[in-house]
Amino acid sequence: MPTESRKFRRRCANALRFLAIDAVQAANSGHPGMPMGMADIAEVLWRRHLKHNPANPRWADRDRFVLSNGHGSMLIYALLHLCGYDLPTEELKRFRQLHSKTPGHPEFGMTPGIETTTGPLGQGLANAVGMALAERLLAETFNRPGHKIVDHYTYAFVGDGCLMEGISHEACSLAGRLSLSKLIVFYDDNDISIDGHVQPWFADDTPKRFEAYGWRVVAHCDGHDVDSIEAAIRLARTATGRPTLICCKTMIGFGSPNKGGTHDVHGAPLGSDEIVNTRRQLEWPFAAFEIPDDVRAGWDARTRGEAAEYAWDANFAAYRNRYPELADDFDRRMRGDLPSDWQDHVAALMEVFGKQTSAVATRKASQNVIEAIAPILPELLGGSADLTGSNLTNWSGTRPANREAGGNYVNYGVREFGMTAIANGIALHGGFIPYTATFLVFSDYARNAIRMASLMKQRQLMIYSHDSIGLGEDGPTHQPIEHAASLRLIPGLDVWRPADAVETAVAWTTALERRDGPSCLLLSRQSLPALARSAEQTANIARGAYILREAEGRTPGVVLIGTGSEVALLVEAQAMLGQEGIAARVVAMPCTRRFDLQPVSYRQEVLPPTIPTLAVEAGHPDLWRKYVGPNGAVIGIDRFGESAPAAELYAYFGINVASIVGQARRLVGIA
Repeated sequence: MPTESRKFRRRCANALRFLAIDAVQAANSGHPGMPMGMADIAEVLWRRHLKHNPANPRWADRDRFVLSNGHGSMLIYALLHLCGYDLPTEELKRFRQLHSKTPGHPEFGMTPGIETTTGPLGQGLANAVGMALAERLLAETFNRPGHKIVDHYTYAFVGDGCLMEGISHEACSLAGRLSLSKLIVFYDDNDISIDGHVQPWFADDTPKRFEAYGWRVVAHCDGHDVDSIEAAIRLARTATGRPTLICCKTMIGFGSPNKGGTHDVHGAPLGSDEIVNTRRQLEWPFAAFEIPDDVRAGWDARTRGEAAEYAWDANFAAYRNRYPELADDFDRRMRGDLPSDWQDHVAALMEVFGKQTSAVATRKASQNVIEAIAPILPELLGGSADLTGSNLTNWSGTRPANREAGGNYVNYGVREFGMTAIANGIALHGGFIPYTATFLVFSDYARNAIRMASLMKQRQLMIYSHDSIGLGEDGPTHQPIEHAASLRLIPGLDVWRPADAVETAVAWTTALERRDGPSCLLLSRQSLPALARSAEQTANIARGAYILREAEGRTPGVVLIGTGSEVALLVEAQAMLGQEGIAARVVAMPCTRRFDLQPVSYRQEVLPPTIPTLAVEAGHPDLWRKYVGPNGAVIGIDRFGESAPAAELYAYFGINVASIVGQARRLVGIA
């Protein structure tokens, strides 16, 4: 880029400021202060350093940019618009309006060039850690001497709110241990949050905090001086084996003569009078949404982006010529496709699992699935929140990823929230299918990141073992009661609670085949018996619910629904009821959401609305009432657990055959 005057560069930054000001004013809603304060930083980064192609927002080797302080969304919308992405002025004018491409917070999949959905503070930063980790591991897998096909940076903007959130500690502490040298984070140090000056509640020595994590820190950067910003970025891009935090001193609402530097400009329009004053202050004599031609031309990144991708394409062509199999695998993984012979492997897996007759904990069955599929699915990137030996998420080929070398497994430490948000970043980057793990009860720590995975429709598998009171002696702090029901409430989230090894295998393979959202697998600590099935029944597992045992030769008088460890109890209860002349159907429902998506005809075939229905699950009962109806019944647990051996707990809480038989009798009118 030719040498430009500081005045022109400030005008380029002011274009960002006024697009944000004008859009927030038009919407009468939004956050103009951050875009005004970080505009100069954005100008240096996006016009001088960011590698991207507006014509192809999904180019594999583009730099990733994450706006973690997502309330300042108009900054990235202005950037995308000016750089030449498919985001016309009309969409800026529709900021925060229904079905616009400029929602209140950036949303992945809605706006070209948005890498992740941000808004819940701190999670974008954790996503960026995941993206940087994915870049590093892909580079170590695919790059060869003279052929660097994976070579890009991950940049993130964060505010003080992001750094106050606990997830920032979880993610950044781990990032410092993983040698993520191509992660560069800009901290918008403006001393302001919604409630005012942050000193009374946020007086951390942020540079020392990040130095303690093992980061390189640029402690003093003038966020309104292009030379200071430029020098900081150039330093950050010199390899040290450490991520970099650039502490940028800025003024929120820069340019506003009466509101700049105050919380008044954080989350409200400037108002027409102050906009006039700001235009005068910054010498911007243009109408709302008007960008002068020279500034628009100075921002246009299409030619540079096309040239950058063209150069990469030439490099990749040479790479393909030298390493054709690696090139094909890279393409496949970045597309998110499973191997071409995937269904053959699934068929072989199901044949093996279908022949098993011994009881096995579903957590162990899950490990057996990983052992079978991981060798043919190198994109699997596992991990656990310090519970690998309990979650059973490792396999014989596990290689821990650490600061010295890449691998296929991340030891996340006790960081459930950070782990899940980092895995979201890994999934968003592409090239990997992440799976993470902890105890089900600790999914609460990760809940907002689980929600974000579903909101963004990302393929991530979350393994939650110790799924019920069946974990026993650890007691109520570790016994999930409400967790299965609560997770099932998250839109778009597949929650699987398999009854045996076969259902576990189907849950795994279905989750891997799913490309439009995440899946949770709730797995038992205790061994569960293998259940006999026909081929048709096995195929129907993927439909979320199916008839496992039909009432022999008769129309059922009662339907018994169960999941997980309780399905075997239903099979026993069916036999006892049959001896009493009560015909019972047993329905296994490993995934309620998938069942809810089936045609009405199938759902009514499995659960006839005219037959009394009893649901049994060792968890909170309320969700099951929609399946049993007003005349049905639910056996569950609506209080916290107790510390005792598992068998005693099931008896104590009435999750047993006797209770099932007794309740079924009552449903059919037998006292």
